[in-house]
Amino acid sequence: MRALVQRVSSARVLIDAEPIGAIGRGIVVLLGVKRGDREQDARWLADKCANLRLFEDGAGKMNLSVGDIGGGILAVPQFTLYGDCRHGRRPGFTEAAPPEEAEQLYRAFVAALEAGGVKVQTGVFRARMEVEIHNDGPVTLMVETP
Repeated sequence: MRALVQRVSSARVLIDAEPIGAIGRGIVVLLGVKRGDREQDARWLADKCANLRLFEDGAGKMNLSVGDIGGGILAVPQFTLYGDCRHGRRPGFTEAAPPEEAEQLYRAFVAALEAGGVKVQTGVFRARMEVEIHNDGPVTLMVETP
């Protein structure tokens, strides 16, 4: 699994111009699932994202997690994170998990975040979404399962 994590001052996801999920200060996680990923990968990645120290403490050091600041997570499914652009001009998506498998693991990821006590908003799997991200910093990291 692969997560593009962005620290944000606010973010929201819209479908047909209607907001369906929004957070204030927190992180946006764009989540990609590849073939062969398992539920334990979803749990590991959720724990990693929830506990990344991306927010400054009183000394200005990135020492606080999203939970420490009382922030939220906007989790958005993003199969294109497994797009392969090495050959030709059109990305190939053969590494991405099939939709049914990916959706199950996306839901497991969200459930693991919620079980950890994090406030979570979500996108909609297989929907055409607009994602508004106000990146804070900017701080953006790619996190992958081992």
